[in-house]
Amino acid sequence: MYSPQVLDHFEHPRNAGELENPTAVVEVTNPVCGDILKLAARVENGRIRAVRFKCMGCVTAVACGSLLTEWMENKPLAALESITYQQISQAFGSLPPAALHGAQLAVDALQVLLARLRAE
Repeated sequence: MYSPQVLDHFEHPRNAGELENPTAVVEVTNPVCGDILKLAARVENGRIRAVRFKCMGCVTAVACGSLLTEWMENKPLAALESITYQQISQAFGSLPPAALHGAQLAVDALQVLLARLRAE
């Protein structure tokens, strides 16, 4: 059911854990399935210098959180605003409809994080 890429990110999540001295930390929840994704980032000179995530959820939610943090590393904030759940799905070989919520949760966390960073 899951692509090799999804399973790799689930079994070997990148950037998982807590981040020391984050600039911002957000937590989002999928109210339908209960998945929770916490995203923390340290920003220096308008770029993500460090990012970590923690997820309590399904295989896809963990994998999407992991992939998202890889995409965020060392990127300028403006470059992150255009990331969509469809791009995350495609990176995993097109997630099945029942698993798209994991990609949406990751993008929701990213958008909330960016909004928090703009407000600071």
